[in-house]
Amino acid sequence: MAFQKILIANRGEIAVRLIRACRELGIQTAAVYSEVDAGAQHVRLADEAVLIGPAEPAESYLNIERIIAAARAAGCEAIHPGYGFLSESPDFAQTVEDAGIVFIGPPAEAIRRMGVKTEARAIMAAAGVPVVPGFQGATATDADFQQAAAEIGYPVMVKAAGGGGGKGIRIVHQPGELAEALGAARREAEHAFGDPTLYLEKYIAHARHIEVQVLADTHGNTVHLFERECSVQRRHQKIVEETPSPHLTPDIRARMGAAAVEAARAVGYVNAGTVEFIADFDGNFYFMEMNTRLQVEHPITELVTGIDLAQIQIRIAAGERLPFRQEDLSQRGHAIECRVYAEDPSSGFLPATGKILKSIEPIGPGIRVDAGVVTGDSVSLHYDPLVAKLIVLAGDRAAAIRRMDAALGQYAILGLTTNLGFLRDVIRHPDFAAGQIDTEWVEATLLPWTSEEVEVPVEALIAAALSELGAGMNAAGGAESDGDQFSPWGRMDGFRVGQ
Repeated sequence: MAFQKILIANRGEIAVRLIRACRELGIQTAAVYSEVDAGAQHVRLADEAVLIGPAEPAESYLNIERIIAAARAAGCEAIHPGYGFLSESPDFAQTVEDAGIVFIGPPAEAIRRMGVKTEARAIMAAAGVPVVPGFQGATATDADFQQAAAEIGYPVMVKAAGGGGGKGIRIVHQPGELAEALGAARREAEHAFGDPTLYLEKYIAHARHIEVQVLADTHGNTVHLFERECSVQRRHQKIVEETPSPHLTPDIRARMGAAAVEAARAVGYVNAGTVEFIADFDGNFYFMEMNTRLQVEHPITELVTGIDLAQIQIRIAAGERLPFRQEDLSQRGHAIECRVYAEDPSSGFLPATGKILKSIEPIGPGIRVDAGVVTGDSVSLHYDPLVAKLIVLAGDRAAAIRRMDAALGQYAILGLTTNLGFLRDVIRHPDFAAGQIDTEWVEATLLPWTSEEVEVPVEALIAAALSELGAGMNAAGGAESDGDQFSPWGRMDGFRVGQ
């Protein structure tokens, strides 16, 4: 392996995932952290860690100069951006390259061209990739948008040109709603992306959100690793993903995969990326956007293809060829991922913060947990409240649903409100079992959601009892240390001499 040490320019679950991938390749890692993350799991797992600033992302995880300085100080030959933060910043990718460090991701120009959604649409249309009917124009007035919307036909979607993560999007059903939607979307886009540019797309009701994983090396080889169904969403943000999609026929799957490969080639793409499509129930699909990074939901693709996407990213960045051709790839079994968030679904999915008193992860055949926190860690108000990703693999979709239901039932997180109960309601719903899900299904069927009393898992009760029992014991199993509340021997937070 060409790299001896890699800087992980991220935090939380994805930083932990990448550190473990590097460890398996025999590569050392350097983590970066903000002041509030000094005791975070990714800091503990890395070979070394560099403080890059206060809690505010703009002063730490979004500060390009400090991240480059950290990579130089740690002697890293490459930087992996993970997802979120600077992962889709062409300025960051270019600055890394200019500093003589390898960026583990696509070229800066590919990020820039795909990051501006209006330009991406134009490139895809020129490449023969089907796009949703729409309207775009950097200098377009509200009157231009009104005329275009009338020609496209309502409903339409107002979308931010530089958008992502569900921000800067409004669905407009009537002409009288458009002006207000344009103003609101511009304000949100300016705040989130620093770019108020908008465009219109025809809104496809009851659509499926299906994305295709692509890989491209520096030797001209590009392949797809099939699709992921991402239609279970709230506020345009994914909650549950699965592969294969229960919606696609072999013919549609092949055509969609070929379109994704053409999309990647059209921009000279290198490394891992995802081409996202909107599909209807009649077999039509349209390009939506390209995410120029590793996706949150990448583990389900790993499970059905047997390919470690994090490791292959590193190998591509080191100049290696893809070790397989398209005809070598296939899907085996069915995988589902649920995103476990510290949030309250019964209160509009408001984020929850605080300390995790006890985390009991499910274990068993075909169960994988990618977690960014463990018992004793805290979820901060400064960052995304993703706690973990629960992933299962089984022989077929019905078996995968049963396995996920059982795994969610075994998962216990004490001290924080989470969406575990909500996720279980999704998995158990007959519509989900039948594959009759679209991007509007959550809002139409499950919201507003009210938590029901559920039986606390036996494991959680045992953990709580042991915790209370241990609270009065010292590290050697003896009595509490002379009533000294500050004595380390009376603490149950993992303190050990020499650690």
